[in-house]
Order: sequence, then C-alpha cells, then structure tokens
Amino acid sequence: MFVSLACILVCMSMCVVGSINADLVVHTARHPQPGETLMGRGGTISAGGKGANQAVAAARLGAQVSFVGAMGRDAYATPAMHYLQASGVDLTHVEASEEVTGLAVITVDEQGENTIIVVPGANALVDAPFVASHSSPITESELVLLQGEIPADGFAKAIELAKGRVVVNLAPVIEVDKDALLRADPLLANEHEAGLILEQLGLSGEGAPAQLAQRLREAGFASVVLTLGAKGALVAEGTSLVAVPSPQVTAVDTTGAGDAFAGALCARLLLGDDLVEAATYAARVGAFAVTGEGAQASYPDLTSELPS
Repeated sequence: MFVSLACILVCMSMCVVGSINADLVVHTARHPQPGETLMGRGGTISAGGKGANQAVAAARLGAQVSFVGAMGRDAYATPAMHYLQASGVDLTHVEASEEVTGLAVITVDEQGENTIIVVPGANALVDAPFVASHSSPITESELVLLQGEIPADGFAKAIELAKGRVVVNLAPVIEVDKDALLRADPLLANEHEAGLILEQLGLSGEGAPAQLAQRLREAGFASVVLTLGAKGALVAEGTSLVAVPSPQVTAVDTTGAGDAFAGALCARLLLGDDLVEAATYAARVGAFAVTGEGAQASYPDLTSELPS
C-alpha cells in the first residue's frame, strides 16, 4: 500500500525545547578588531534563536513540530515568531512574558562568516519548573531536540521527561548534567563545540575532527554527528566513522546553517532514515541555507531544489 511522505511525517512528531530570538544582522567587509569601529550595512531584525531555527527547518521539511519556549511582549516578538507561525509549528506551549524577547546581534563578513552575541531575555525563563509545566509535548513526541540557549536545569528536565529519541545540539556549550547530556543520540556539534564538550567531560578537546568524534563516542554517546561546515560532516556510530560530503556552493550568509542541518537531520530521522542518510540530506539543506541571507528566511521547503 502506498504511504505518502506527508502521511508518515504527520504520524511521527518531534518537540523542540529551546530559544526564540530576534536577530539583529549587520554586514561588514570584515570583522572588527578590538577597539576598532567599522562601517556596516543592514541592521534589520529577523527571526532567530537556535531552538526556533531548528523547529522551523524541520517543519518546513514536513515534520510535525511542537515547541516549548518563551518570548517577550515587546516589539521584537512579532518578527521573532513570524516563521514559527508561518511554518505551522505548534506554539501552544510558548509563553509570552514581561521579559524582553531574546536577542542575537550578528555580524556577517564578505565571506559569509558570522560572529554572534546572544542576550537570553525570555529564554532564561525556560528552567526546570517551566519545562515541567509544559511536559505533554515532550513526553508524547517520538523525538525531542535541545540546544544550549536555555537554562541547564530546563535542559535536564526536558531530557528527564523525554520518552523518545533525544537529539542534542549543545550550542552554545553550557555546563549541563553529564547523565542528561549522554542521552543524546546523536550528539550534534561542530569542531569547536565538540572540543568544549570533551573538556566538560574531563577529556582532551584537542585533535583532528575524526579524533574528536571518536573520543565523544568513547565518552559514552550512542552516536555523534560532527559538522564541518563546507567540508560536510562526520558520523560516528558503533565502530564506524563515515564522512558525509557537503555540496559546494557560494556562501552568502552562514547564519543559522548549522540549525538548518539539525532540523533537517531530525526530520529525516523521523522519516526512518539511518543516521548517515539523514546527515547526507541535512548537509544538502545546510548548503542551501548559506546561499540566502538570514537564518529562517533562507531555509528550504519540500518544493525547493537542494544542491547535490
């Protein structure tokens, strides 16, 4: 009997417990040195936050996504929520508060590389009691996706409540409960984050990407996906270490590309892909995302032609 992709994904759901930000994006020829002032352009406000980015990326690719998080009642809330609403993410468990909406200040150079400073705002409210009060989508989802832009006790509570698969992209790398972190399957990290996570576990964070991935597996993670930007990714699972290539594209803005990868990876895992298949697809989605400006605005949907 024929079963459509849409039908399969509707039957399989995921919950993102994470951050909602407004992104203030400025473009410059290069990143400034300490004490230096450069002229820039842009200054626009767009939707961001690692949690929101990953939720939108997955939803635009057909996944049924619910979100647990918080936003402010300020002027930044409207642009921050735009793509979450437009992509059909279930926002029943997003609370509006008197705190300011989370803010990310992003500088993008001519090569598309970015630096980011995040002001948590309302995201700091997503602690253990908050998460416990919004437990139903976490316990009922087949997959729960987390990042590092909420309080550590909220992160741990979400993992405690999760009944299904847990995927963790600990970015930024915050100090979290070790046992909670080790439930990640996979742990998703870039090279820099992988080194910091290893150091948090009391291990060396130095070495080549393959060494970092293998060391994380040996630390107790069931599986690891190490993202390498334009070089693709490494998937460490069992005794295997598989290199996943990335399509070569001209980068316009790398903001949110890792989040596009994470959302796509989870959408494909829900569909039944193995980890290498999911990472291969996610690399194509990440490559697509860097060809447009901004984070969520640059994400593909099921009708988009992905680079190969």
